[in-house]
Amino acid sequence: MASLYPKKIGGKTYWYLREMARVDGKPKMVSERYLGTAAEIAAAVEGREAAALPERTRHLAFGDVAAAWGMLEELGVIAAIDQVAGPRPAGQPLSTGTYLALAALNRLVAPCSKAQFADWWKTTAADRFTKIPASALDHRRFWDAMHAVTLEQLEQASEKIAAQIIKVSGADVSSVALDMTNFATFIATANGRAPIAQRGKAKQKRSDLRLVGLGLVVTRDGGIPLTWHAYPGDKPDVTQFPDMTDRLKGRYEAVCAAAGLALAAADMTVVFDAGQNSEANFTHFAKTGLHYIGSVPASDCPDLTALPASRRTIADKDRFGGLTAYDTRRVVYGAGRRAILTHSPELRDSQARGFDGTTLARAGKKLDELAATLARGKTRRPRDKVEAEITAITSKPWVRRVIRWQLTGDQPKDLRLAWRVDSGARAALEEEVFGKHVLITDHDDWPVAEVIAGYRSQSEAEFSFRQLKDPHVVSFSPMHHWTEHNIRVHVFTCVLALQLAHLMRYRTRQAGLDLSVRELLGQLAAIGETVLIYPSAGGRPKARRMTTELTGHQPRLYQIFGLTRSAPKS
Repeated sequence: MASLYPKKIGGKTYWYLREMARVDGKPKMVSERYLGTAAEIAAAVEGREAAALPERTRHLAFGDVAAAWGMLEELGVIAAIDQVAGPRPAGQPLSTGTYLALAALNRLVAPCSKAQFADWWKTTAADRFTKIPASALDHRRFWDAMHAVTLEQLEQASEKIAAQIIKVSGADVSSVALDMTNFATFIATANGRAPIAQRGKAKQKRSDLRLVGLGLVVTRDGGIPLTWHAYPGDKPDVTQFPDMTDRLKGRYEAVCAAAGLALAAADMTVVFDAGQNSEANFTHFAKTGLHYIGSVPASDCPDLTALPASRRTIADKDRFGGLTAYDTRRVVYGAGRRAILTHSPELRDSQARGFDGTTLARAGKKLDELAATLARGKTRRPRDKVEAEITAITSKPWVRRVIRWQLTGDQPKDLRLAWRVDSGARAALEEEVFGKHVLITDHDDWPVAEVIAGYRSQSEAEFSFRQLKDPHVVSFSPMHHWTEHNIRVHVFTCVLALQLAHLMRYRTRQAGLDLSVRELLGQLAAIGETVLIYPSAGGRPKARRMTTELTGHQPRLYQIFGLTRSAPKS
């Protein structure tokens, strides 16, 4: 047993460490070690403690970057691009596929420009587990890589990646949703090198900016993008529908063949909204052999919306609650088609709140302001001009149905406006229109509930577009490119980032965690890597790396995405 033992020599106390043991049954000192005075012992302890504490620390992003990189490796994205792009260009530190994969990774977790990429890379732990130094990530290298691949090669790479996604995920691809949108760019008006960017009807309300259109096809199962099509932003969505369906059919059959699935076009159902409707589109669609689920505006089917509620029955209480439906056939866009009228109490209440609180309230406010102006007798406008303004304020069909107004007087100073909401017309509008959809399909044998579930998968495509417009994760913007070729390559990397995000979300759901893309990436981003840097005792300072404490869903996500493979070993 060890113990401290003091000795007094010359009036001073010195301390020793003695080790006692039994020898032949008797206690005996077997070793003695001099420690020094109390002051010397205290100094030694303080020095040891100081040596055990790090001199400084660094905190690096780890979880989200490592999970995304692992997914890129699992899908073989870099190899798929390099296989079609050919050998690495001379003088390029990394392959073309590596640069494009890194661009997609950045779009997924922390969108920034290529000029800022190297600085961002230094804030992550990725250089450790990818073996890619920041010195190889100059923005000009990314541009070289973008120019090193043709659009045809990107198409081939997209096909290979989509096939691998199907293999890896096991997602059902027999039903897909199709939708289109556009994205605002900041390309100068005089720039003639980007004909894909044109002014049109901006869905982000930026009519002053040039737009790039994007059509997207996603799986009903998981919302994973399978194919995409970029087009000039001045073209209406409905004009791009034939091209999208043709591309979809070819891509679907090629991807299924590459994934080893014995599926043909006749096995797939495409879901789309009323924005793609036209008689020509339906005629073209019939030639593809694809099945469809679509919709028509309820206001275009007054014979169905006027039916009493007693004609509708509960579709599937377990899946859709109080949603009711009426199944029939009618002529739609030149042919007899199955039509299903649905009514959702939740949608009805939501539309009623939106109409009363926003649309009707806004019109009422404008009418009140106009009435107050006229009451002061100061207007110089003739009666017909005032009537035209009132007509413009009440131009929306639902507003026009419920507002009653009267303009009296003939001379400008005598004009007076009175208006009210017709409660009877308002109640009739809610009964006739609110909460109702009319679905159309060529699946005559499907149960009503399956048609409804299929149409609701359209929300997956809409969610994908909302995700691409999120400025923080999986973002289309900022887009720092101004030529046709680079814009299309940029779209490729953005869609690839979206594929990664939704595949990660799909995998998480399969494991029992239902998280949005932002929640998922937020949880992963909170898994950091801390570098402890100790004082140098000669030579380079020693460093120790460790991940931060896991909380919430992080332990489960750590396991799902196999982050142990990329985690620091020390």
